[in-house]
Amino acid sequence: MKIAYVGTYPPRQCGIGTFSNNLIKSVVANTKEKEIIKHANVVAINNPGSEQEYDYPEEVKFTIRQEHQRDYINAAKYINLSDSQVCILNHEFGIFGGDDGVYILPMLNRLKVPLVVTFHTVLEEPSFVQKNIVHEIGRIAQKIIVMSNKAVYLLKKSYDVPSEKITIIEHGVPDYPKPVHKEIKKKYNFDGRKVLLTFGFLSRNKGIETVINALPEVVDKHPELLYIIMGETHPNVVKHAGEEYRNYLSLLVKNHNLQNNVVFLRAFVTEDVLFEYLSACDIYVTPYLNEAQITSGTLSYAIGAGAAVVSTPYWHAQELLAEGRGCLFDFKDTKQLAKILNKLIDNPRELSKLRDNAFEYGKKIRWPIIGKQYLSLAISIKDNLSLIDKEEKLIIDTSLIPKFNLEHIKRLTDDTGIIQHARYGVPNLKEGYCLDDNSRALLMALMSYRQNKDIFALESIRIYLSYIQYMQRDEGTFRNFLSFNRNFLDDEGSEDSFGRTIWALGYLIHRPPKTSYREFGKELFEKSFNHFDKLTSLRGIANTIIGMTYYLKNFSHDAMMHKMMNMAKILAEAYKNNSSKDWQWFEPSLTYDNAIFPLSLLHVVEIIEDNPLKKIALKTTKFLEKTTMNNGFLSLIGSNGWYEKGKKRAIFDQQAIDAMATVRLFYQAYKITKDKCYIEKMFQAYLWFLGENELRIPLYDYETCGCCDGLEISGVNRNQGAESTLAYLISHMTVLNTLEFESEYQ
Repeated sequence: MKIAYVGTYPPRQCGIGTFSNNLIKSVVANTKEKEIIKHANVVAINNPGSEQEYDYPEEVKFTIRQEHQRDYINAAKYINLSDSQVCILNHEFGIFGGDDGVYILPMLNRLKVPLVVTFHTVLEEPSFVQKNIVHEIGRIAQKIIVMSNKAVYLLKKSYDVPSEKITIIEHGVPDYPKPVHKEIKKKYNFDGRKVLLTFGFLSRNKGIETVINALPEVVDKHPELLYIIMGETHPNVVKHAGEEYRNYLSLLVKNHNLQNNVVFLRAFVTEDVLFEYLSACDIYVTPYLNEAQITSGTLSYAIGAGAAVVSTPYWHAQELLAEGRGCLFDFKDTKQLAKILNKLIDNPRELSKLRDNAFEYGKKIRWPIIGKQYLSLAISIKDNLSLIDKEEKLIIDTSLIPKFNLEHIKRLTDDTGIIQHARYGVPNLKEGYCLDDNSRALLMALMSYRQNKDIFALESIRIYLSYIQYMQRDEGTFRNFLSFNRNFLDDEGSEDSFGRTIWALGYLIHRPPKTSYREFGKELFEKSFNHFDKLTSLRGIANTIIGMTYYLKNFSHDAMMHKMMNMAKILAEAYKNNSSKDWQWFEPSLTYDNAIFPLSLLHVVEIIEDNPLKKIALKTTKFLEKTTMNNGFLSLIGSNGWYEKGKKRAIFDQQAIDAMATVRLFYQAYKITKDKCYIEKMFQAYLWFLGENELRIPLYDYETCGCCDGLEISGVNRNQGAESTLAYLISHMTVLNTLEFESEYQ
């Protein structure tokens, strides 16, 4: 059986510097299965931040450079085309690129073989991105492997991973022989010394200073004591802080006059040498600073080698050292540690009993045994699920749609209007208000009240409409920006903001909650009428056209109809001048809010049958779909470079208003054509907000009920301003409207 393994993997010249390869060694070490497993297809992640080429062993078939997103996509292609029958991923947040390793999600979503994921870290209080990464992995994977009961509890409680997906397989260790303590001590010239040992990458969270601070009291009673600190400084620590921690520890040793009792052994050592050090030491110490440590490879190795272990009570230690397999002391408690060390050194029989208990338990977690568990799991998954069908027919699944909630809109709205920006989920009052957002807010509130009869939505309509009226100039145009203290910040707003306001006012005229609102909206709308045909921005024209179509559904107005058709012809002429066989579009580039062009023409077609306009609208809809949805999910044009004709398109930064326009486009296309494929496309576009996107991470925040401001190359922009949240809510209601088979939000 062939297994694809994804994770860090030590080069030939590297010793036991990492335990991430524990899984593959566990499987390959299972000699009884050698006829089944010839070798593994290893996909290795280069060390964090490193661009150098490593001399990997032969089982490494593909490498991923940590911060090169395209490498992850290519790795998925390699695995899919290889003879791998199951993919096993070793997961740590720091291994993979992007914010908290988010780059791994696009890769996993492209896999065609069943996925098993081993979590080495499960955080009790994850960040927004961390929580969503784990949740998404839990959705994709057939099985999640953890190494402790605490990890099972956290996955279910904090990440909603189903119990049936989770299994415990402990951290494996080499197939150690029975240690001969005295002989190995003699080999390393430790005769006559009581040896303490800590090994692994050095970093601040290891708490080694706790041991050093406890030693003076122990050395007073046992001057022969020797504390060996074995291991290099963690590469991430070196990158950001150099050897600051090691230097701090060295100074601490000097201040306590422990130069004859503490040794720093800076080296990657082989497993054989490590075993000998573990066998030679009298006590192995893991003094971590807090309990949030789900897995410790160093602790597992110490138990496997039959060492007497003293440790702080972090989660893994609590479980692994239970039933007399080790001793625990409180975090940072140097007095308690010194007392335990003195007691154990004074009682050789108790030390020997700890070693025996540890070694007996270690027999259960040796690589051949752990490997057999992994292999058995992989075979069962392969037998029951030969290939994952990633091309399932997309339907509207109501279980995926969050409950409609206006809490974040309430936070952003005061008696002036809706605040433009937010820092995370907190309104940023310094940025004040803008017409674009208050017009969108008016549209959202009208839709919300019509669908849900939401009282806040009804009350807020008055606020947003009042803002629009306040920003309208005497001749009918609009200012856009207003400071928090209600000072105008511009003389006249953009044509985009003008068009969005006309759209919202037109919708108010068509779907008013009260007659008085329609009358007021009609007054503001008609005051701007003389400026419609002065617009030159294509997006301003498109938005304005949509508002005009809503108006014309309620009132006959020949001049309005004439202007609307003339403005539609401007879009048609732009299409004629810029389109070609391979570029069916209105401009020589795709930039922002692209779907608004075909959407506006489809609105016109709803008012008056016009086959040429309909043909242009559907052709450009198809072109936009092909450009942004050809991978099975919505991948919007990024603002970091856009997409110029004949050049490479930008992927990031993607914006929520583009997703909203796309949702509305497919909804309108369904209304015009009655082709249900557009409903599927609409829902697919909506799922961009919920994680069906380039990075496979949601922008909608279930905690704040807001929407993040954009999808960036390294993750999401966690600010949750009005524009993005309103775009989400309007998209949400569009989908629900389709589900309920009501008359459209026209």
